[in-house]
Amino acid sequence: MTDRPIGRRRSDRIVGATRATQEIVDQAMAAGRGDLPVVIAGPVGSGKLHAGRAVHAWSDRASQRFVVVSCAAVAEALLAREIFGAVDGAYPLLPWNHVGALSQAAGGTVLIRNIEHLPDATRLSLIETIKIGSFQREGESASLPLRARVIMTTTAQPNASPLGDLPQHTIRTVPLSERQEDILPLAAHFLRLYADEENVLAVGFTSDARNALVAEEWPGNVRELAERIHQAVKLAGNGSLSAEALMLSLDSEEVPSFKEAKRAFETRYVVGLLRRCGGNISRAARMAKKDRKDFYDVIRRTGVDPAEFR
Repeated sequence: MTDRPIGRRRSDRIVGATRATQEIVDQAMAAGRGDLPVVIAGPVGSGKLHAGRAVHAWSDRASQRFVVVSCAAVAEALLAREIFGAVDGAYPLLPWNHVGALSQAAGGTVLIRNIEHLPDATRLSLIETIKIGSFQREGESASLPLRARVIMTTTAQPNASPLGDLPQHTIRTVPLSERQEDILPLAAHFLRLYADEENVLAVGFTSDARNALVAEEWPGNVRELAERIHQAVKLAGNGSLSAEALMLSLDSEEVPSFKEAKRAFETRYVVGLLRRCGGNISRAARMAKKDRKDFYDVIRRTGVDPAEFR
């Protein structure tokens, strides 16, 4: 399973068990070793910003600034100002100097989100900037050296790259529905993250919750999964999260199999023992009157992490 840190915070990790996730890691590391511009394409919520942060973190620029410009959050008429900067008088209604993202991130990285919303004239100016290695602030004739690296993200699936024929790295993220094996590892990651943030003891997912998580289509991708778990942790607090807490629908007439019911019991039993024993496996095994190795096999089947109780 991939669980690779891209920063000091627990949230700065790329988590997953599929080949698709490993390919994103490989591509981000390869891009980080170079200095070419990067285009990251994929559906909404599929981790494009996260991949961009990884490229920055695994580059020689990691100690410098990482500046994000969202084309969807800024008026089209002001996007050139946000990216290149502007001098006094360039915008009559905004009569002051503005330091653009390319200057703010000098030596670091500028990530431009939703490049499909960038006006063509501004996009072509950006391509020219990357090509010649310099740029001009709005309303200024003097050129400034380009010292920032440029990363772009897009939800579109264009026939041609938004950077045209410039040499570049391309990374494609895929929807969560196409990498089901990533769902439970990601869910466990977000559960630990938000339980710590909310200062609650959320110990795992019930059997019905795990089944519902995998069965869900997740149209909002990883972002939706993270938000759903965050809300569930806030609402449910301590204990295991159920499908109801996650607001995931289940067939009310469906009866769990004997194997599922047994696994659910084992999980509750293991969680209760480990909590009582402070995560000490040997002590928990003695209380359960089981050989330590056999008890460890039970723990491994449930997916419970004893370290969470220490």
